[in-house]
Formats: sequence, structure tokens, C-alpha cells
Amino acid sequence: MTPSARSIRSCSSLGLSPRLSEAVCSAVNVSNGWLGFVPVCKAEAVMLDGRTYIGVDVSKDHLDIAFPGCARVWRTQNAPEGLKALARKLAGFDAPQLVCEATGRYTRRLQRDMAHRQIAFSRINPRQIRDFARATGRLAKTDAIDAGIILRFAQAMQPHPAPPPSQTQLQLADLVRRRRQLVEMAAMEKQRSAHPDDVRLAVSLKRHLAFLVEEIADIDRCIEEGIKADPLLANRAALLRSIPGFGPTTASTLVAELPELGLIGKKQIAALVGVAPMNRDSGSMRGEAHIAGGRRSVRCVLYMATLSAIRYNPTVKSFYQRLRKDGKPPKLAIVAAMRKLIVTANAVLQSKSQWQQIT
Repeated sequence: MTPSARSIRSCSSLGLSPRLSEAVCSAVNVSNGWLGFVPVCKAEAVMLDGRTYIGVDVSKDHLDIAFPGCARVWRTQNAPEGLKALARKLAGFDAPQLVCEATGRYTRRLQRDMAHRQIAFSRINPRQIRDFARATGRLAKTDAIDAGIILRFAQAMQPHPAPPPSQTQLQLADLVRRRRQLVEMAAMEKQRSAHPDDVRLAVSLKRHLAFLVEEIADIDRCIEEGIKADPLLANRAALLRSIPGFGPTTASTLVAELPELGLIGKKQIAALVGVAPMNRDSGSMRGEAHIAGGRRSVRCVLYMATLSAIRYNPTVKSFYQRLRKDGKPPKLAIVAAMRKLIVTANAVLQSKSQWQQIT
């Protein structure tokens, strides 16, 4: 029996299907089929659940694409012309699904184009890809190598495609992101204006701060108009604002940057936001559970909303006070209240009914 056959047999003993066993073994075995710096995908055009996974490494100027069954990585521009060329390449595959690392604004252009063309798309935490590469013994890092690793990761892990965002939601996410940037700049200017060393500096800081405040107000108007223009988003925002502690900023951020809210379970939504406690246990040792990961921007606005809910939301207020009475530290009680608040928001959107106090 060949080593490859023995590996597939071992994977099958874990309860995996033959096709998945082959994909996993192809992903975890150190391949001898590297042409220079480009990995050869041994699983020829592996399709799992009817999808053809394609790995994409995204950078500012170009895209490196690893196709299944191809020995070399194909490169194109990260520009409209390059995306059109990529679409022509994808036309030769059945049910293609692009998988790439989440790299901020460089990935968003690709995501929008794929959503417009109705092509499945998944964004993966870069840390997961890097950990997967280390697990396979691949320590070198280039754009081409990364594309091959992403392809092998996709074949082994079979990530679910992200729901295609609407054009309105994409525009709303851009506005919410821009508002956050302006608020951060305004906070820095306020700190600088506290003790200016020169009169001219004080005038400049005051003028710039006034400009930023005006820009934030204009962005707020655009966000409000964008939500009102979309009935679905307007309904979601109205339901969220019925929860005591949630204002317009919190509601718009959750609508724009947490589209999964109301579509998944309470444990999944808590982990996605990053307020789920992660155990640190090993053998007889029982470590402290801490939160980890999640979407930082959503967690920040949720923290501020929770500080308000602790005072004005009767359910969250009583929950927080009970934890403090039991001797829990303040920060722990606040994080627990954050989790309760996002779970409540998830339930409100699932039920499609406004928040009501449970008596």
C-alpha cells in the first residue's frame, strides 16, 4: 500500500468520506510537487458539496489565484480589468467558490465584484491560514505560496460561503467605517487642543476639529438616509433601537457590520462578536476563561451600548447588579452584560418583534 493510500485510509477511519479524506490528506501531507515557489495541488479539481474551491491571495496591486489541478498560480491585477479576466477564468469551473484572507479594503473590491456576478465567496481570518500553513510544515511565505495554502485550506475545511451583501449594505458599511475614522481623528484633535503651545496651533486645531464635527454630522445624515431607503435595513434598525441602550450609532453599526445578526444561534453570535468566554483547561488545571477574537468594531460599540443599558435597560441592569452582588469583578460583569445584550438583539431580529421586558 502506498503512503498516500495509507493516509487516505487513516482519514477514512475517522469517519470522513473518501473524497473529503483525499482532500484532507492532500492538504496536510508535505507535497513533493512544488515547482519553484508554486505548490502543485495533488487533488485534481476536488469538488466538495458540489463546489470548486479556488484560493486567492489579495494584495494592493494584484491577485494571485490558485486553481485546483493547476501546477502554477495565476496572477492578475486587483483592478476592474483584472477582475473581468478572473471572471472569464471562473466561467470554466462548475460552482466556483473563491476563498481568501480578510485583508480589509483590498478584499472588499473582490467581494463586491463576485457578489455582482453571483459567485460564492468566503473570507477567512488570516491567523487561521497561517496556523494551517505551519501545521503542514510550510513556513515560507510568498504571494504564490499563500494562494496555494488558501486553496488547500479551503479543500480541507470547506468554509461556508458568505451571504452576498446588497449594494445598499455595502455602501452603509463604508459610511459606518468612515464615521469611525472621523470620530477617532476628532478624539486625537481634542487631546491635542487641550494644551496648545502656540496661538496659531490652537486656531488650526479648533478649525480642524470644527470641520471634523461637521463631517461626522454629514455622515450621520447619509447613514440615516441610506437605512431609510432600504425597507429591510430600516426594519432591522427599528427593531434594534427598540432595545433600551441601543441608539442610532449602535443600530447602524450592527446593521452594517454584523449582517449575521438574527440569522444564527446565540452562541455563534456571541463568538462572532467576541464576547463568548473561551475555556483554558488542561487535565486537572482549570484556568480562567477569557474572551478572544471577534469583530472589534462591533464589540466597541456594543461596550458603549452596554454601559447605557446597565443604567436604563431593566433586564440588563438587574443582571449586572446580580453579578456584582455575587462578587464578580466589574469588567467581568460588563462583558457578561455585553453578551446578554447581543443575544437579546439576536433574539429580537429572529422573532421580528420589538423588545419587550420580561416580567
